[in-house]
Parts: sequence; structure tokens; C-alpha cells
Amino acid sequence: MKALVHFFAFMVLLGPISYARAQDAEAIERGRYVYAAAGCEGCHTDTKNKGAPLAGGRALVTPFGTFYGPNITADKEHGIGGWSDADFIRALREGVSPSGEHYFPVFPYTSFTKMTEQDMRDLKAYIFSLPTAADTDKPHDLKFPFGFRFPMIFWKWLFLEKGPFQPDSSRDQQWNRGAYVVLALAHCGECHTDRNLFGAVDKDRALGGARTGPDGDSVPNITPDEQTGIGTWSTADIAWVLSSGLLPDGDVVAGAMEEVVRGTSKLTAADHEAIAAYLKSIPPVRTPSAGKSQ
Repeated sequence: MKALVHFFAFMVLLGPISYARAQDAEAIERGRYVYAAAGCEGCHTDTKNKGAPLAGGRALVTPFGTFYGPNITADKEHGIGGWSDADFIRALREGVSPSGEHYFPVFPYTSFTKMTEQDMRDLKAYIFSLPTAADTDKPHDLKFPFGFRFPMIFWKWLFLEKGPFQPDSSRDQQWNRGAYVVLALAHCGECHTDRNLFGAVDKDRALGGARTGPDGDSVPNITPDEQTGIGTWSTADIAWVLSSGLLPDGDVVAGAMEEVVRGTSKLTAADHEAIAAYLKSIPPVRTPSAGKSQ
């Protein structure tokens, strides 16, 4: 009888533990999806030099100098292993480190701020489930005076609109989902929009292409302008590009978009269609100098 009582007591204790583990597993799986959409691996992995995933060191050349992606593995000394959920959310929502430093907007918190808190927590859960790496962050190599972080306080006052994303009640669920993925998770505007002299995206020309994008490459117009954008593409064309990397003319995506498609190819067909529906609905921008859609 005593053994039976002990067994039931053990099962009562085991129940909450099993439930917590199931909850963790579900969060990790959801986070895997957010991770793919956000393309975290591309900016935080030095693939060129065979660096470990998310260990940092990836160089990004900009007009302001060269930035190096930091280590965002769960290593407690060299990565973000010591961060709480609140630290992680603050970084994405406000662009501020746990120690109070302001991040440069090369880290696209200006888009990630629109993410839901749930997606942020799930993303952290997934990143913390991956192998750690003890790689030390490489310091940025920036032109004077862009290496100072204090002015970022004023930059944020001017250009940072904190989230989260607010759905448009006049639009349907598919449109709002597409807007959320494009504007928040996939942060498409960070590369596909020209920037002003202060390094902020020009919202009047959102997604209209960038003459000087990452590593100095031009980035195409993805608004529905028929001459310089993707206005002649169908929603099926857009969804196919996101899933396969193949363009309507038979060519393939190139440059940084190759990395992007590695992530977007993992998204559901419903999300591909939602992204396409959103992109087809936005105002067209005429940008002859922005380069060919790719």
C-alpha cells in the first residue's frame, strides 16, 4: 500500500515537470519557425570563414564602416547565455543591451520591435536550444564619428517607432499576417529601402529598393511598380520565389537574397501567399536606379 502511495505521489510531481517540458518543446519549435523567417543565421554566422552557427564574426560593409555580427549563442561568457527573457525582449524592442548600451541600427531592431512578445520568447527558446560557441565578438570598424553609441539616443527619438505590430482592422487576416512577416519578422525593408544620411530607412520609399545595400550591392524594388518593381509578378510568382529562389524569368536569386531564401523556404505556403498578398497591395514606388528585381 505504501509503495502505491509513493507511486501516485511521484506521478503527481512528474505531471508538472512533463507539462513544462512539453511547453518548452513547443516554444522551441515555434521559435525555429521565427528563426527561419528572421534569417538570424545569415548575419550572425561567419560562413565565409567556416564559423560556427551564430558565433558571430560575419562582416557587413556599409557606408558607415564595417560591422561584425556578434555571438548570439547561449554561451554565458561570449554570447547571450546570461540574458533573461526581459533582456532579450528589450534588445529586440528597444535596441538596448542588458548593460544599457544602445545598439546600432545595423541590428534591425527597428523592424524586430514590431514582433509580438510571444515570438520573441519563442525565438530565444530556440536559440538557447542550439549548440554554444565561445567565440569572442569582433569590434566594429567604423568611420569617425559613427562609432559612438551615445548619439543613438537621439537617433531613436527621431527614427525608432516601438512596436509591437498593430493589425489593420480594415484588412483581412491574410493581409495582416503578410504585413507582420514582411515588416517585423523578415524585416524586408531594412535591405529593400534606401536610407537617409543618418542611416534610417526612407519610409516614403518603403521597399522601393536601395542603391547601396549590404556590402555595397544594390537591392531591388519589391513594390508593385510595373517598370522597376515586381508589378508584373503574380502572387504565385512571389510565393514561388520565396519558396524556391527561382525568379519568374527562370533566373535565380543572388547575393544576400540567397541567404534569405534559405529561411523563407522553410515558411508555410500560407505565409508565402500572405507575404505576396501584402506586397501586391502596397503603393508602387518608381526607382529606376534601384536595380533589377532579384
